[in-house]
Amino acid sequence: MTQTSSFPDWHGTTILAVRKNGRTVIAGDGQVSMGPTIVKGAARKVRTLAGGKVLAGFAGATADALTLIERLEAKLEQYPDQLARACVELAKDWRTDRYLRRLEAMLLVADKDTILTVTGVGDVLEPEYGVAAVGSGGNYALAAARALIDVHTEMDAEQIARKAMQIAADICVYTNGNLTIESL
Repeated sequence: MTQTSSFPDWHGTTILAVRKNGRTVIAGDGQVSMGPTIVKGAARKVRTLAGGKVLAGFAGATADALTLIERLEAKLEQYPDQLARACVELAKDWRTDRYLRRLEAMLLVADKDTILTVTGVGDVLEPEYGVAAVGSGGNYALAAARALIDVHTEMDAEQIARKAMQIAADICVYTNGNLTIESL
């Protein structure tokens, strides 16, 4: 079933999480595109939550993603220091609430121990290899980060994230090099 909409075709997010040697980084590019036009180059798609204990990056419709981040913050208050439980509870609400299930976004969240991808279809996934990515350039950033972790053992999590995001920006027309990076 194809969904038609009067809204423009918005693109432009690459969010990457990297964990290495006890440090976790989430990086997001700044580009928002409408069809073939870049409408903003410095959007901030990565946030800190729970008093700086949790990082979140989002891909998808901005208003939808911000609504989900607000809901995640409420779940983190309800389940402090239990990121996985908070994410599972958010995913349950996202799947069952009539309003929330229409939201079109994906979240990458992390605390000092865990990286999780949270989707509107009820997925709460912990990635293998300490790397996860979402968004239009996510697969490029993910592949680059996995290769860099395996090959460049001297690079730290932030260096890997920066280089992988640069590679994604060089390949994906909906990704730019204007990064927001948060780390734990």
